[in-house]
Amino acid sequence: MADETPTQTPPVAAAPLPTAPTVTESDSPAVLEKEDPPLASPVAAVSFSVTESVSTAVADKEDHTPPPPQPPEPVELHPDSTDKGEKEEPPPPPALQPVESESPALTETPAPATVVLSESEQNQPPPPPQQEVVTESNSLASIMEKEEAGVPEPTASSNTTTTAQEEVAAVVEEKKIPQNLDSFKEESNKVADLSDFERKALEELKQLVQEAIGTHLFTSETKSEENPEKEKKEEPKEVSIWGIPLLKDDRSDVILLKFLRARDFKVRDAFVMIKNTIQWRKEFGIEELLDEDLGDDMEKVVFMHGQDKEGHSVCYNVYGEFQNKDLYQKAFSDEEKRLKFLRWRIQFLEKSIRKLDFSPGGVSTIFQVSDLKNSPGPGKRELRLATKQALQLLQDNYPEFVAKQVFINVPWWYLAFYTMISPFMTQRTKSKFVFAGPAKSAETLFKYIPPEQVPIQYGGLSVDYCDCNPEFSDADPATEMTVKPGTKQTVEITIYEKCVLVWELRVVGWEVSYGAEFMPNAKDSYTVIIQKPTKMTPKDEPVLSQSFKVGELGKVLLTVDNPTSKKKKLLYRNRHVAH
Repeated sequence: MADETPTQTPPVAAAPLPTAPTVTESDSPAVLEKEDPPLASPVAAVSFSVTESVSTAVADKEDHTPPPPQPPEPVELHPDSTDKGEKEEPPPPPALQPVESESPALTETPAPATVVLSESEQNQPPPPPQQEVVTESNSLASIMEKEEAGVPEPTASSNTTTTAQEEVAAVVEEKKIPQNLDSFKEESNKVADLSDFERKALEELKQLVQEAIGTHLFTSETKSEENPEKEKKEEPKEVSIWGIPLLKDDRSDVILLKFLRARDFKVRDAFVMIKNTIQWRKEFGIEELLDEDLGDDMEKVVFMHGQDKEGHSVCYNVYGEFQNKDLYQKAFSDEEKRLKFLRWRIQFLEKSIRKLDFSPGGVSTIFQVSDLKNSPGPGKRELRLATKQALQLLQDNYPEFVAKQVFINVPWWYLAFYTMISPFMTQRTKSKFVFAGPAKSAETLFKYIPPEQVPIQYGGLSVDYCDCNPEFSDADPATEMTVKPGTKQTVEITIYEKCVLVWELRVVGWEVSYGAEFMPNAKDSYTVIIQKPTKMTPKDEPVLSQSFKVGELGKVLLTVDNPTSKKKKLLYRNRHVAH
C-alpha cells in the first residue's frame, strides 16, 4: 500500500468549532443521477461531500453510446410458509459445517435458492425444462450412500449427471434469476415472544429432560439390574451441552428451542434427539477432543473472521485450499485421515459454538461463507466419502446453528449438485441459502457484512494479524458507494483544523482512475496535488492508504473515474490526527 504525505504549511486561519461530518451533493449540471449519500465516519475535524459526474473517458461518446442497462441486484429466497419437513442442508464439498437436522419425512415442493449473477450472463437462450429427481429416500445421507454404492464416477456418459449439468449450465449461461420467497429470519429465543403452542412444547420438553436427569437416563451407561434401588438414591448428575448445563438457567431454554425447531416442535422427537446427541457426545469424546492438539494444517481451510451486520460471528470455508494435492491427501486419502479431519472440524465447531451467547436475547448462531473458487468437483470419491460421513453426524447433533449460508465464487457444477438435492431440503433450510458467482461475490458479502469486517481477499478492508496499517481496525466503519458505468465520483473531505488526515480507499477490482488533491479555502493559495490521476488495475495493491498534513483550512478531494461499462464498488474511510 502506498503512503504519500505531501505537506503544506501557510498561515492558518482561526478554526471554528468542530462539527459532525455531513454529506452533500454537488448541484453541478454535469451530475447524471443522484444517489443516496453515504454516511461518513465520525471525524471531528472534517466533513464530506460526494459528487457524481460524467466520466471524462466516456463523455465524448455519451450522445451515441449510452451505458448498458444495470444488472439485477442480488435477490434472496423467501419462504412462503413455516418449516414442515426434513431439517437437512446440502453437503458442502470438502469442508464441514453445521447442517440443519432431519425431521420425520414430509414431501414438499422445492423452492429456488438465491443466485447472484453478473451482468455479462443475462442474454442467453432459456434453459431446457428440468427433469424431476426421483428417489426412494428423503434422507440426504441415504442418497449419497446409494450414490457411493452404485453410481459410477461422473462422466460425460452419465445420464443423470449430464442432464443436471446441462440444465444448470444453461441457467448459469443465461443468468435467469429464479423467483424468490421471503428470506429466513431468526426467531426470538425469549419465552415471552413464543406462541402458546411453542411455550407449551418447551415446558413439556423441560419436564421430560428433568425426569431423564432425575432417573440418570442421560448419564448411566446401562441400566442397573443388580441394584436398581442404589441407582435411584444417587444424586442426579449435571448434564451439559456445548458448555451449558441443562435446566440450570434460561440459557438452557435456548438450547432446548434449537432441538424443538429442528423437530418442528414435536416434543417426543426433540427429546429423542437430545438423548441421542448426549450419547453421541460421550461416545465421540467431545470434552476430551477440546484439549487435543490436532495441528494447524487446516487453519486456512476454515477460519472465523469478523461479524455480520446482526452480530453473528462469520465462518469462512475455503474449499480451493484443497487444490493442494498434499493437503487433500492428508485430509481424505484413507479412513483414518478422514476421521482425523472430521475430529479437527468438530473441534473447531465446538470451540466456535462455546464463544456464542446463549442468553435468550443473545446471538447463538453462525454466519457461514463458503468460497467455492477452485473447489474440487463432485467427481472426487474421497470427497463424497468424507461428506457422507459428516452429513448425518452434523444434522443430528448440531441443530439450528446456521443463521445464513452464503456461497461465493460458485461454479456451474455446484448449482447442478444443488439442483439434484434441492427437492430433499426443507423450505426453512433453503431460505438460508444465497449463491453468488465470482462477479457478484464481494457485493453479496457487503449486503450482509460491513466492508470493514470482510477480509481483504474477499473485497473488504479487514487485514488479519497484520501491523501494516495501524491507523485503522475492524472497529473503524467504512463508507460503501457505487460508481456507475461511465461516471466520476468525487469524495470531498472538509478540513476544519490543523491535522494529519489519513484515509483508506479501495475500488473492488479497480479498472478505474484515481486522484487526490487538497484545495485551500484561501483565495491566494494554490491547489496541492496529492496524487495525480492514476490508472489502477487489478494487479495493483487492493487497498490504497494515504495521508496528508494539513496546515490550513480547506478540503481534500478524492476522485474515482470509472470509464468501464460495469458498476464498481468504492470503499473508503478516514480519520484525522491532531498535530
